[in-house]
Amino acid sequence: MSGSRNHRAYVVWAAGVCAYLIAVTQRTTFGVAGIEATERFDATASQLAVFTVVQLLVYAALQIPVGVLVDRWGPRALIMTGALLMMLGQLQLAFADSVGAGIVGRLLVGAGDATTFISVLRLLPAWFEPRRIPVLTQWTGIIGQLGQIMSVVPFVAVLSTFGWTPAFLAASSLSLLAFVLALALIRDSPQRKSGVVPTLRQTGVSLAEAWRQPGTRLGLWSHFTIQFPGTVFVLMWGYPYLVSAEGVEEGAASALMTLFVAVGIICGPILGRYVARHPLRRSTMVLAIAGAITVGWLLVLLHAGPAPYWLLAVLVVALAIGGPGSMIAFDFARTFNPSTRVGTATGIVNIGGFAASLVSMYVIGVVLDLLLASGFSEGRLYSLASFRLALATQLVFLALGVGAMLVVRRRVRRQLADQGVVVPPIRQAVARERARRRQEKALRRFPEPPGRGGPGPS
Repeated sequence: MSGSRNHRAYVVWAAGVCAYLIAVTQRTTFGVAGIEATERFDATASQLAVFTVVQLLVYAALQIPVGVLVDRWGPRALIMTGALLMMLGQLQLAFADSVGAGIVGRLLVGAGDATTFISVLRLLPAWFEPRRIPVLTQWTGIIGQLGQIMSVVPFVAVLSTFGWTPAFLAASSLSLLAFVLALALIRDSPQRKSGVVPTLRQTGVSLAEAWRQPGTRLGLWSHFTIQFPGTVFVLMWGYPYLVSAEGVEEGAASALMTLFVAVGIICGPILGRYVARHPLRRSTMVLAIAGAITVGWLLVLLHAGPAPYWLLAVLVVALAIGGPGSMIAFDFARTFNPSTRVGTATGIVNIGGFAASLVSMYVIGVVLDLLLASGFSEGRLYSLASFRLALATQLVFLALGVGAMLVVRRRVRRQLADQGVVVPPIRQAVARERARRRQEKALRRFPEPPGRGGPGPS
């Protein structure tokens, strides 16, 4: 890759990542405004959950259509369309004064958000060498998740100082910026388009082939399993749970949300290098992260009384690792599918986590309302005991995801074996890695002189 093309590639990627960062900001603004939304719309917990569930339902439902459209029309057009939809959605929400009007705004935000991430990932194979893509995929997710800080810190500050309408108008203006940057800087590939657009029949065949590929389904269940706990926590129930149930001060709750993003920033590049170095062990890492999330929730939910701040921080760290960990799922889509259907396969994978998120999110709201109506909550919608029972429903989804992963992984490994690729047992893999590291360490300490078994300095 020449220097000028390399520079241009990073400019295109940076503009795409900026659009994704803004999309994440729009996605998460309502989560941190949950308490204000309850008062503004006079909403119950399940009604409040509908706002985000509708947003995620639209997001999840559009993943395959968006993936197909990205492969047909290119990522630039989809990023620009998404920015306009999110701008209109936040504008609608700024002036909404009823549950119905607010839901329309979140529906538009969900539709615009749905177009952005897949489109940005679709830019990477066109502009970068394959060896760079796993790490760049992680950095895309990491930088994008800074949008959570945008919603937790400046958006909350504007919301508390100036009120609902100015805060959502400010958020709406960010999507206009994303549209302008995409229009000015993003190009679908270094080469000019050939003008050949796949037919509908070819598109349908591509979709069917992507789904039949076991590697695509392994990506879907990987995303399902470890993406949703963090999304549910950050997007909807984490802030009310921390402040109203655990009694954490608002500033300390914002600090925990910021910790969530910081952990993702630290872990993302590490996981990206792991994937690049150990492509046959990607699912093992996903399962390990699922185990960490499960243990984190069990420690908090089973603690007698309000959990100490340090234990809540441990939970947030475990949930945060699931964010960059879920990006491994898109590497399955990329490596098990040809470039012509990567967008379609990525759309299928991306359904997993968000489908789990919206169902889990809504179930938590319904459980909270049922416990309030039964008298269990003693008149407090967001009591600690009620929240613990409601949040425990996530463990069912975690178990479902892990079970499905194990089934599909066996099919993937059979497919690899048919191609002559055998995945060794984990003990052998660990032993080989230790031996490799010992050898590298020995060579660094005692480099062989030229002509004595080593190549010598060049």
